[in-house]
Amino acid sequence: MSKVLFIKASPLPNEVSRSSQVAATFMEEYKAKNPSDTVEELVLYNTEVPLLDLELMTAGRELQAGKAFADLDPDVQKRLNAYNALTDQFLAADKFVFVFPLWNLGIPPLLKAYVDTFVIAGKSFRYTEHGPEALLKGKKAILIHGSGGIYSAGDASSFTHGEPYLRTILQFIGIEVVPSIFVEGIDHNPSKEAEIVAAAKTVARESATDF
Repeated sequence: MSKVLFIKASPLPNEVSRSSQVAATFMEEYKAKNPSDTVEELVLYNTEVPLLDLELMTAGRELQAGKAFADLDPDVQKRLNAYNALTDQFLAADKFVFVFPLWNLGIPPLLKAYVDTFVIAGKSFRYTEHGPEALLKGKKAILIHGSGGIYSAGDASSFTHGEPYLRTILQFIGIEVVPSIFVEGIDHNPSKEAEIVAAAKTVARESATDF
């Protein structure tokens, strides 16, 4: 039995977000094929995702120097508890499903803030004399990525830092990232929206069978 963490990184409701619709198809098929697995959903735009800022970094250094957690400012304690809860939730999962849009050739800011809660030295990777070592080997992820243009291939593929970044950072900590599902090109060809979404849903069903 596996623990699956479904991470939605779009503020749009499912009826508006085409990638979320494709992700819903993926999850329906996955649950049908793996009824004993547990699935936990994390909607980042409905979640407190603390920003890794000066306050949190200062608190981290103070704790490493021996300061007691109870001696931190209560507001800092609250933020650290929220931060650590996201870290623990991620580390406890076996499989990850990310659904996210391409924003300005990158990922949504809340998704980057979330990445910072689980890419942590000593927890998901560690430094060695031979370089960084991944600590989350044996886990698996799939990325379901939406974009108005086409960036998965062709001349524009060098412009995007969305799917390639998330794939790279997950591989850096040892997670196997299977081929992504792209929901793309609708803004270029609005008349083909139904066709594009239907094709992506077909890929989603096929991908869910082997995930």
